[in-house]
Amino acid sequence: MTMRVVRGTVTSRIFAVIAVGVIVLLAFLPSWGANSTQRKMVELLTLVSLAVMWNLLAGFAGVVSVGQQVFVGLGAYSMITFVNVHHQNLYWSVPLAGLVAALLSIPIGLIAFRLRGSYFAIGTWVIAEAVSLIVILQKSLGAGNGVSLKVAGYDLSTRQDNSYWFALVVGVGAVLIAYLVLRSRLGLQMQAIRDSEDGARGLGANVYRTRFLVWVLAAFWTGLTGATYYLQQLRVQPAGTGGAFSVVQWTAPIIFIVVIGGIGTIEGPVIGAVLYYVLRDKFKDHETLYLISMGTVAIVVALLLQGGIWGTIRRRLGVDLFPVRRRLVE
Repeated sequence: MTMRVVRGTVTSRIFAVIAVGVIVLLAFLPSWGANSTQRKMVELLTLVSLAVMWNLLAGFAGVVSVGQQVFVGLGAYSMITFVNVHHQNLYWSVPLAGLVAALLSIPIGLIAFRLRGSYFAIGTWVIAEAVSLIVILQKSLGAGNGVSLKVAGYDLSTRQDNSYWFALVVGVGAVLIAYLVLRSRLGLQMQAIRDSEDGARGLGANVYRTRFLVWVLAAFWTGLTGATYYLQQLRVQPAGTGGAFSVVQWTAPIIFIVVIGGIGTIEGPVIGAVLYYVLRDKFKDHETLYLISMGTVAIVVALLLQGGIWGTIRRRLGVDLFPVRRRLVE
């Protein structure tokens, strides 16, 4: 009997065709959708991107960070610096902001990776607050009052469309990056390290280098996502409600999204982001009901759906829309 390793299934192939169709449809949204729909999609795609990147770190590499908002803020303020201070092109400043976040993630990571476990999680939060304080001291960036992005000379309609397309790229790109990484040797090392550091090290995996590489990758895409989000918002402030460095605005919801959707899966963060956004949009004028609904969902998932929504579906039905697991078949 001959055995071979396969990944794809009939379900995953059907899903791939449907996904491509949906992406093409979304790519033409500016031609058939309202501006309000575009703005909502930018917010949703931002959540998807941030959740997938955090899940890549925590769910697959075992790096639980509570300070990923630092890269959202660095991406946003780097874009502001390029445009407002150095008078660079608005749209080229977005990917450049992601590169700045990736470069700054190296010294940040060298400090944070000296910590372990819960100390690492809290340490990343403290580092994010420290970076926020440094930004507040910069008068050229509006100090603590925030700063508006200078968009004079850029057509409003074109800017709105480009903001949406940037968001589509970061949202879809985050999922694609996670999928490709998990199918690679790096992905195997990440999951092996997450499950057993000593075992992975014994098989030749470089634990520190693998995690650090994923850290920098997640920082780049998170910074790019932050710049994309504030490209539409136009105004950035470091702290407070809606602040670029706010853990309540960014990392706390992202952790909630990943946990209820299914940590350690690609599909989970996407499902969680959609559910979270629907609840937030539904009860945006009723904060008490919003908090109650969020708490109820969290309790139900914790009690009845351990492993999250998609984790439970996969365990019971054996369905994988993104075929990253290897299976032996005859």
